[in-house]
Order: sequence, then C-alpha cells, then structure tokens
Amino acid sequence: MKILFVVCGEGLGHASRCLHLGHYMQQQGHTIHYAGYGKSYDFMDQHGCTELHRIHREVCLEGTDGFFSLKKTLWHSKTLFFNLLQSGLDVKKLVRRNGYDCVVCDTMYAGVTGARLARAPVVFITNQTHFNGPNGTTNLVWKVLNILIRRYLRFARKVIIPDYPSPDTVSKYNIRYSSRDQERYCLTGPFFRFEPERFTYDNKTIFTSFGGEPYKLPMYRMLKGIADRRKDLTFDVFYTGAVLPESSDNFHTHGYVENLHEHLAAARIAIVHGGLTTLHEALIFEKPVLVIMDPGHPEQQNNAMRIVEMGAGTSVDGRNITPGLLEQKIAETMTIVPQPFRAAHAGVNGRQNASDVIISVAERGFVSIWSRPHSIIVKNFRNFYESIR
Repeated sequence: MKILFVVCGEGLGHASRCLHLGHYMQQQGHTIHYAGYGKSYDFMDQHGCTELHRIHREVCLEGTDGFFSLKKTLWHSKTLFFNLLQSGLDVKKLVRRNGYDCVVCDTMYAGVTGARLARAPVVFITNQTHFNGPNGTTNLVWKVLNILIRRYLRFARKVIIPDYPSPDTVSKYNIRYSSRDQERYCLTGPFFRFEPERFTYDNKTIFTSFGGEPYKLPMYRMLKGIADRRKDLTFDVFYTGAVLPESSDNFHTHGYVENLHEHLAAARIAIVHGGLTTLHEALIFEKPVLVIMDPGHPEQQNNAMRIVEMGAGTSVDGRNITPGLLEQKIAETMTIVPQPFRAAHAGVNGRQNASDVIISVAERGFVSIWSRPHSIIVKNFRNFYESIR
C-alpha cells in the first residue's frame, strides 16, 4: 500500500509518533510519504525522510512570557480559513499526483477534506476530540467546537487515538464521542517501540523539553537561573528553536539530537509541557514528570490531571509560576517513586494496531458519503442544526 502521513507542525509529538508508525509500516513493505510544515517538517527532514512534502500551515500557535496564549494564537490565525483551504488543496494535489491508497492525518483537519476531494480514504490521528478545562469546566466556544469537531471527524473512516486502553488512558479527559461513533474510534496504544536493553539507565539529570516555540524561551531562562543557584542539580535541556541560554557546568543545552531517549533514560525526573507523546515516553522510561501547564491549554491541563491521578508526577499552572515555586515543584517531583509501567506498555502493540486499522481502510478504498441514503444525510444535517440552536 502507498500511504501519506499529513502531520501537524505545532510541537514535535505529532511528527515523532508518525515517524515511528511510518517506519514500522515501511518495514512491512508499504510505501510511506510524509507531508508537513514548520517544526514537524524540519524534524522529519532531520530524520532523513526522503519522500517528504511541504504543505501550507493550518494554524499558528503563539504565546507570551513562556506560555501558550489563545488570544495571540487567534490573532495570528486570523487567516485560518484561507490557510485551511490552501492546506487542503495541497493534500488534494499530492493525492492526485501520487495515487495514495490512504491518507493519514495527524491533527491536520484540512487534510481530511483534501483527501476526500481527491477520492482517497482517510484515517485521522488525534488525542483530543473534546475541549474542556480541569474538572469539566467549559464555555460556549468549546461547546460549539466540540460539536463541530465530532461532526467533522465523521468524514474520516477511522479515528486513531494513540493512547493506552483503560485504566491507563492518559488523554481520558480529552476524549469523548457518541455511542453512534464508537466503532469509528480506536484506542491503539502509542506507536513508540520500547527496547529496554538498548539504554543505559541512571538518575543523574533533570530532563527538560518544552518544544521549539520561541515563546517558550522565558521558561528556559528561569530554569537557567535555578541551575546557577543550585549546583547540586544538573539540567539536560532540549530546544529546537534558534537560541537557548548558554550551557554551563550544570545546565547542558541541546538543539536537535538524534536519540532523545538516551537522555531521558539517564534522567531522574522530566520537566515537560504536557503533550501526550512526551508523557507516554516518561511513563515508559518510568521517570516522574513535572508538567508545567500552559494557561488556557485544556489538553495539557487534562493530561496533567491524569498524570497526577496515576501517581506519575506533579503539575503546576504556568500562571502561578515563579522561580521559587518552580524550584519547590522540582524538589517535590524528585520525591516521587517511579511508577512501574513497562509491563503495561509491553502488552500493547500500538504500531501494529494502528497499522492494521490503516491497511483495513486502504483495502476497502474510497466510499463517498453521498452513497448513503438521502434520508440519512438529511437527518445528519438536521441533528447538527438542533445541537447548535
């Protein structure tokens, strides 16, 4: 089969998991192409993807003072409609030119439309189908968004959630779907293949990674200040942006590294921003995490709540962060006994599960929504109208 992965460019977790899955499917004899933009495109290029295509950006994440800002993101994404249109057309052209048997969209919504216009079956990968704050808090914008997303994802034949089945589902509070759509959604497990014998384990460093967005720099500078005061702590810091604070004897900075897991294996704890892929990796390597949540970022907040419930880490809201509080949370996280999780991961072959879903969709081929009875289509539109009244 010939498969195209269309990958969201915001953060590196989308690209990382698609590379794991794509490489596995290549080993099974399938032809794999990738398409992306921004940080994901650079990341896939650095990993030597030969069949790599650049497409237009859908959304532009922005932040301030080290954290994600919804207001700034909305302002910089004011051309979102045109970006989505161009991104969808890019995917349509790629499918028409290369004749893919299936398009797999990792949180790239326009890719679904582009693939369907080119008459290619679609699989969607996501770890968030429902927006709400901690403890289920919500607002009108999120309610409307939840309705639109769940309706839109019906254009995909299958929706893969790369997370563990219950009771180990980290994205538990970010996933919701109706009983009608239950068969469409598949909890496959993460796509990372863990081979414990490959790594040397230690408890020497504080692994720190917030991604490559420029607005994250103030958080790295705050950690540098703590390192300058606390020579008993050694920070191993990763950032794929342009500039990092200078390295010192106990603050080791890195740009792109080929194998991040070697550094994670040597860590005592990990400080992260709450993305699902990074949290899975910390669980698998049995490293307690400190999640510094971006204000107004419901996915991170809900993931952090689950990590605390699982006894695998601590969390702090970015709105309240100060150097003193951050140092206190680091000390608290270092007292946590690592959770035994490798056996749970070994029992879930996420790559094989996801590959099976994709190949089954590809083998069935494209099915138009207009092949369904007219009355069903009318009913769907009527239900949608009633839900947003």
